[in-house]
Amino acid sequence: MMEVENNATLPPPDGPVPPRLALRDEEGELNPEFLAATADAIEASEAERLRELVEGFHESELGDLLEALAPEHRPRLIELLGSAFDFTALTEVDESVREEILEELETSTVVEGVRDLDSDDAVTILESLPEEEKAEVLEQLPAIERVALQRSLDYPEDSAGRRMQTEFIAVPPFWTVGQTIDFMRETPDLPETFYEIFVIDPAGHLLGAVALDRLLRSKRPVTIQEIMDDEPDRVEATEHQEEVARLFERFNLVSAAVVDEEGRLVGVILVDDIVDVLEEEADADIKQLGGVKPDEELSDTILYTQRSRFPWLFANMCTAFLAAGVIRLFEDSLQSMVALAILMPIVASMGGNAGTQTMTVAVRALATRDLGRSNAWRIITREAAVGLLNGFIFAFILGGLAALWFQTPEIGLVIGLALITVLLFAALGGILVPLTLNRLGVDPAVSSGPFVTTITDIVGFFAFLGIATLWFRL
Repeated sequence: MMEVENNATLPPPDGPVPPRLALRDEEGELNPEFLAATADAIEASEAERLRELVEGFHESELGDLLEALAPEHRPRLIELLGSAFDFTALTEVDESVREEILEELETSTVVEGVRDLDSDDAVTILESLPEEEKAEVLEQLPAIERVALQRSLDYPEDSAGRRMQTEFIAVPPFWTVGQTIDFMRETPDLPETFYEIFVIDPAGHLLGAVALDRLLRSKRPVTIQEIMDDEPDRVEATEHQEEVARLFERFNLVSAAVVDEEGRLVGVILVDDIVDVLEEEADADIKQLGGVKPDEELSDTILYTQRSRFPWLFANMCTAFLAAGVIRLFEDSLQSMVALAILMPIVASMGGNAGTQTMTVAVRALATRDLGRSNAWRIITREAAVGLLNGFIFAFILGGLAALWFQTPEIGLVIGLALITVLLFAALGGILVPLTLNRLGVDPAVSSGPFVTTITDIVGFFAFLGIATLWFRL
């Protein structure tokens, strides 16, 4: 009998295996072929084929897939995957998408999915449910899990208590290093990720913490009290998540204990949660600068998006009438010299862009606490100097171009003087408006835009047309 020397070279009985479809192509874009194959498997209720398609997916990739699918396919995908679906993926999608999916799922499916999640992820999903369904899900969870999740949900929205994990390791100070290591080896339900061991008294008050690296470097007979840090990083459960994120950023933390008002340890917050907070806060600031609600997402409906954007557009329309009123004051000048009407948008555009640049930097600096009373005057002077310098440079450039275009040197001089004036006031408005609003207790990211735009338009038009009127009358 002839033996086959290398079985690996033989093709499989059913022929060559086709290459597996990928969620994204080489450029990082969602793969239309993969989405089509997934939709076909869902419509045909081919659970096994669906599992093969998403096998090995990270929860963020499952989240991307859910957002890319048609709304009617999303809950169906979860039902077909069954236990193979990681409910953590629901924390990776837009809130509106998550709410739509949860609304379509059976309560029993949500219960099974939440049961296997870390507490912080479970809270994210539960807070997206209506109150009645949330209570129904909590009732079906084990008592210990239910109490922990309910405690997190009772804390204010966007607080450390909502972001924390209630899974942590806490030991008494008299334990030895050996006891602690044996405890961790023998306990089956340890947190999935942790960086330090917390030390508490019998009442649960936080006494200290021991970093894992220090624990592993210590001899077994050494007590925890001897090696613990008795001033561990901690945050109040009611503290706003933005303040917690700032603490992590300032001191390069990877985790911090979360305590209640009496100093009892109630949870731990990890750096991966803080990354999400930083992204959310930055995203909210960017949207608010553009007059968009922080919670607006690409998945929102047309009507919701329209209603969300209407108020700021209406405010801009009202402020635009102030600028139009300034233009009307110089109606005769505009009728007598068409060049003024042609060049006027340049002045407005330059002023608006300069004001937006300064405002963006100022609002972000206020959000990160890099701008305050101690350095406000220095920053104001700096921005004014930048505005003046840019004003002189662009006055020379645009003044020369305007003079050549209209064959009138006076036009070049007028627009040059106007640009110096408007860029200076745009810089001052871009820094002073956010500072003033912040002092008044108003979020500068929300309200600065219309005010800065109004100031730059009014000053720009008034400066340009006023200088032109005075110059040509003289």
